[in-house]
Amino acid sequence: MTEAQQWVWTPVMELDELWEGDLTGVQVGTAKILLVNVDGQIRAYENRCPHQAWPLDQGDLDGRELTCANHHWVFDALTGKGVNPDDCALRSFPVKVDDDGMICVAVP
Repeated sequence: MTEAQQWVWTPVMELDELWEGDLTGVQVGTAKILLVNVDGQIRAYENRCPHQAWPLDQGDLDGRELTCANHHWVFDALTGKGVNPDDCALRSFPVKVDDDGMICVAVP
């Protein structure tokens, strides 16, 4: 990260509102973010499939597999790496749960 690129942590929702196995889309400034909860592990990705920019929050989360609703591209929800096809990846964002139980996402 360059000095000019600073990350700002933004609280987006309470952890209790994102159950295990759930996904949801949130807005952080101008960024559309996808949050997923895989067995208690929270991940944040850009809410768009790299194929044709379809919103991933309209897709399906089954275990660790995140499937785009439009053309059924499949991603590993913990790593963001493509499963089918395997030569793509989701853009990830730093995410944390603060001491008050709020999910916070950092965007530049």
